[in-house]
Amino acid sequence: MRVEITEAVWLDEHHEFSLAELANLSGLSEAELLQLIDYEALPAMHATVATEARFSADCLLIARTACRLRNDFDLDAGGLALAIKLLERIHGLEAQLRALDAQLPHRRK
Repeated sequence: MRVEITEAVWLDEHHEFSLAELANLSGLSEAELLQLIDYEALPAMHATVATEARFSADCLLIARTACRLRNDFDLDAGGLALAIKLLERIHGLEAQLRALDAQLPHRRK
């Protein structure tokens, strides 16, 4: 019998990552992450000259999604940025649709 030990970390909206940590956890290189930041597909929480950029837990989900898209569809940074922005737009529209649907009286089938 083989036993594998896996480490898990519970993330909340207050958890922050450095660029190096985000690269390590997402599967993307730091250069790819910087390109996604340049294309405004990955938002850095805050960065100044004195400190390096910090990223929220949501950015980890975006970066992991970008890694899967890159691997599955062999996309470059521009293609990844476009796909990420379109997915975010779809999620926003779906949330609006759910909110509007919740305002309608429910019909029995």
